[in-house]
Amino acid sequence: MTAGEMIETASRPIIIAHRGASGLRPEHTLAAYELAIDLGADFIEPDLVSTKDGVLIARHENEISETTNVDEHPAFFNRKTTKIIDGQTVSGWFAEDFTLAEIKTLRAKERLPFRDRAFDGQFPIPTLQEIIDLAKCKSTQTGRTIGIYPETKHPTFFDAIGLSLEEPLVEILHANGYNKADDRIFIQSFETANLKQLDKMTNLPLIQLLSATGKPYDLAITNDVRTYKDMTSPDELVKIAEYADGIGPDKRMIVPVDENGKLLQPTSLIQDAHAVGLLVHPYTFRNEAQYLAPDYNHNPEAEYEQFFNLGVDGLFTDFPATAFGALQPNYNFRFQI
Repeated sequence: MTAGEMIETASRPIIIAHRGASGLRPEHTLAAYELAIDLGADFIEPDLVSTKDGVLIARHENEISETTNVDEHPAFFNRKTTKIIDGQTVSGWFAEDFTLAEIKTLRAKERLPFRDRAFDGQFPIPTLQEIIDLAKCKSTQTGRTIGIYPETKHPTFFDAIGLSLEEPLVEILHANGYNKADDRIFIQSFETANLKQLDKMTNLPLIQLLSATGKPYDLAITNDVRTYKDMTSPDELVKIAEYADGIGPDKRMIVPVDENGKLLQPTSLIQDAHAVGLLVHPYTFRNEAQYLAPDYNHNPEAEYEQFFNLGVDGLFTDFPATAFGALQPNYNFRFQI
């Protein structure tokens, strides 16, 4: 088989490339997305923030010093500032203070110090449109439809500064032919109000992200007492199902660990979500030892296999090829580079 081709002989969970193949290339770059597709990812995930001139670009945070070389550009030294983002004080350089033309002069770098830095400085910052173009091109090349799984980052913050994310996101997706409930698109958010807004703007499926700690920022600022943990109760899942098509929980909400990192018994979250018609796409699966519970004996495939056996509908991974290796025996699935 050629790179990126695959044969499916049974229904199986989807593999979502978390920020691209971010364990192997700097995250949120076309190189990371393309490699993820070549490794068999079904969906690529761009986190979206806005530039000063209202263009959606892929960065995990609107503060960009961790993932770009902005601090190496003397012309931008005076752009460094401090802001309150979702109630937290953050200092650095922010995407919304740069035009797209200025963003395009920057290059991506590896965020995590223990990962390969050989590709630092090589790749520009992509726009959502460039990511869509890549997905369509690779769909043609591979003969399989590559999905896109965008996340709106800090939507309340961007609304407050007049750079709302929802309208341009829906406009771009619809303009590119993504407008039906069965299109290979999921839109995700850690907030709730913007998902409810999106539910009225598009037929595309929506995913409510759930963190293991804290609460949605839009709930916090309205003094709503519900936490993410509260939102996993059967009654709250019914409410989520009124506007969303699935949940994206931290994997520890499905398989908790104790204070020593050892695995505890799985919760009923998958079954509870499925009972009200919600998909379950947990995050984030990584190969490195520091991300694996000791019970897995340094074998990342063992973690995937546990979650596949528990019945997840898909998962987010930094290492798509490893996810497919774990899928093969369980889903009669064959994939080869």
